[in-house]
Amino acid sequence: MRVAMAAVLALAVAFVGWTAVRMLGELNDLRGGRESGEQAMAAARAMAPDLLSYNHATIEEDLKRAEALTTGALTARYRELRASLVPRVTEQRTVQEVSVAGAAVESATPDRVAVLLFVNMGTVKQAPGSAEPRHQVIQNRVRFVMVKTGSRWLVGDLSTLLGSA
Repeated sequence: MRVAMAAVLALAVAFVGWTAVRMLGELNDLRGGRESGEQAMAAARAMAPDLLSYNHATIEEDLKRAEALTTGALTARYRELRASLVPRVTEQRTVQEVSVAGAAVESATPDRVAVLLFVNMGTVKQAPGSAEPRHQVIQNRVRFVMVKTGSRWLVGDLSTLLGSA
């Protein structure tokens, strides 16, 4: 009977120890996610104007600057975008300026953070043949998926959020 009680006690102690180690690991992950979230959100706020703003007079440089802040498939998308965006922006003499009004972390792990940005987008276009440029200001929401690359946070994915929800 004593052997059985000792075995049950040993199992209980082992289970409690395993649970404590697991909970400590999860706590460290949460702390790491929180720190990563704060860092990635600050990086996203700083990068958004460079990623989303452009000027017809400097469009090639603007896209190169934006591309340097991306990683993975988004870098390839920026390269593809050049073919269609440059002629249209140049023809319409478009200038788009973006400012960040607010930001929030949607989800965070130590190396990947989804950040929701609230942005104001000011656009000026002058279509060929029109006498006056057209001015437009839009409030928009953009999601950046920030990816830790070495010691830097880069944008791995970008999407705009449409609708009123």
